[in-house]
Amino acid sequence: MIEVKKISKTYGKGDNAFRVLDNINFTVPDGASVAILGKSGSGKSTLMHVMSGLDKPDSGEIIIDGKNILQLNQKDIDKFRSTKMSFIFQSFFVQAKENCYDNVSLPLEIADVAPSRRKSKIETALKAVDLLDKIKSRAKDLSGGQKQRLAVARAIVNSPQVLFADEPTGNLDSVTGGKVEDLLFDYNKKNNVTLIVVTHDAELADRCDMQIHIKDGKIDSIREMKK
Repeated sequence: MIEVKKISKTYGKGDNAFRVLDNINFTVPDGASVAILGKSGSGKSTLMHVMSGLDKPDSGEIIIDGKNILQLNQKDIDKFRSTKMSFIFQSFFVQAKENCYDNVSLPLEIADVAPSRRKSKIETALKAVDLLDKIKSRAKDLSGGQKQRLAVARAIVNSPQVLFADEPTGNLDSVTGGKVEDLLFDYNKKNNVTLIVVTHDAELADRCDMQIHIKDGKIDSIREMKK
């Protein structure tokens, strides 16, 4: 379970201060899929960064499995993130000159997974996104859809507890984007992994169990979707 309690965040000072998050509160059950929606500048990406410990709020708590991750020191939060969380971004952020194997290996290296245990994990992740035949191909030689599937493989290789996706299909056409969405939701349901998606896409949001609408740094509404 993820509990977001009284989260506030302000950028700048004095006359230039901008309150990007204002007393945000909600709870995400284990294994749920959640869409965070809002216009550009509404605070939704900042909220994702705070929830994952990538950014610190001015006040509030982020409690995951009973632990307030905002109270952890930098070393412990980095370790928690590397073993419990993964991220997928709109711009892929794959290493263009590295092959698929080495791209997917990176989270395992960061998490200090022994080299002897990496090969099977990497092959399993690439197989899950239908890229096992590209294992030796360099990322720069892949299509946009393949690069995003590679990003998904990299995100799931370490069996995260929480998967964050920031506009994961924003750079893809509708058909390719739909395939990536299917991968994310299949992984979410089959593995009981909590999926947090930041998106402008109403159709993508409608596939989630919950929708949290952010407006001007505040929660405008929270909807539980009927399946």
